[in-house]
Amino acid sequence: MANHRSALKAARQSEGRKESNKYHARTMRNALKDMRKTTDKAEAAGKLTKLDSMLDRLAKKNLIHKNKAANLKSSIKKHADGLK
Repeated sequence: MANHRSALKAARQSEGRKESNKYHARTMRNALKDMRKTTDKAEAAGKLTKLDSMLDRLAKKNLIHKNKAANLKSSIKKHADGLK
């Protein structure tokens, strides 16, 4: 276990960050699945803007790589464009 106060604090902080990162990652994956299941073009357009901003925020926080965010945005935009 940690021997210094600063190490104890670092351990507490890392636990909090871990929980936050897990929440954001799970939320992103659920939003992507929901978007890919969408078959209505109007509904997809609304979800697309929210998902774009979510991916940009996660890339800005370094929870996902910026190229991964770009690839995911590209794939969901292709999906949205292909809907009727």
